[in-house]
Amino acid sequence: MIEIKTQKIRINGGLLRIARLDAEKYLFPDDPEVIIEGLRSLGKRVDLFTFVQKVSETKPKYLYPMEWDNLAVLPISTFDNWWSTQIDAKTRNMVRKAEKKGVVLLEVPFSNSLVRGIWEIYNETPIRQGKRFPHFGKSIEAVRNAEATYLHCSSFIGAFLDDRLIGFVKLLWNFDRSQVGLLNIVSLVGHRDKAPTNALLAQAVRFCADKEIPYLVYSNFSYGKKQRDSLSDFKRNNGFQRINLPRYYVPLTAWGGIAFRLGLHRKISERIPEPLIVKFRQLRSSLHGRRSQIDNERN
Repeated sequence: MIEIKTQKIRINGGLLRIARLDAEKYLFPDDPEVIIEGLRSLGKRVDLFTFVQKVSETKPKYLYPMEWDNLAVLPISTFDNWWSTQIDAKTRNMVRKAEKKGVVLLEVPFSNSLVRGIWEIYNETPIRQGKRFPHFGKSIEAVRNAEATYLHCSSFIGAFLDDRLIGFVKLLWNFDRSQVGLLNIVSLVGHRDKAPTNALLAQAVRFCADKEIPYLVYSNFSYGKKQRDSLSDFKRNNGFQRINLPRYYVPLTAWGGIAFRLGLHRKISERIPEPLIVKFRQLRSSLHGRRSQIDNERN
């Protein structure tokens, strides 16, 4: 991780080294040229710099090489408008269910008790949505360090049941407050019957409406060739739409330019036929499910 003009930059890759904003899709470069010049003067090889435009700017505004990317975006005017026109009765009932089950939603400060609650949620199960959960097994200190990022432009909302944290969302707004991003939204699987995640999403909408922030962003609407899954259905049911945005790739070395033209900047999964990817996901989900069953039987 490096910092250029207060903006944190990650550099990943070995053969092809690609730089991007640490919180891209949620934070955006005010002046890409400042970052580009900073990367060129680093003294170490960086082949490509990539960034995406913010939601309010859907037309290309730079002359750098680009491809189209997408985000899951919920336009927000008022909470009542979202509740009455942007979601269906089933989604409204899920939010009501949380209230009936005694789930209480509170905006909470970053604290030791919040970190411990998040740590317990992360370490509940190693498998979520049919794949390995990347935060499972992290120490409480690692969770603290991860959640302590961007506190100056973040808010935490907790879902509580009898004073126990059973779900949380971390909201991150960009510098001009034109949009808010759902940086994390996770709940205890053991309390799924109380719909805490639905309640947290509704509270995030209320947060944006109260602060007159027009867009709520939930990462990508679709990923490469991936077909619909439970997460994309959750986004769609809660009123999120696919917004296509320019993603730029700025070559910083000759190799970076060649690699971009050859498509080497794309993930391997984007170059594999979708039927094979579907079979792999099904196999992965089955294996993870079997391992979880064996672990439960042992315990």
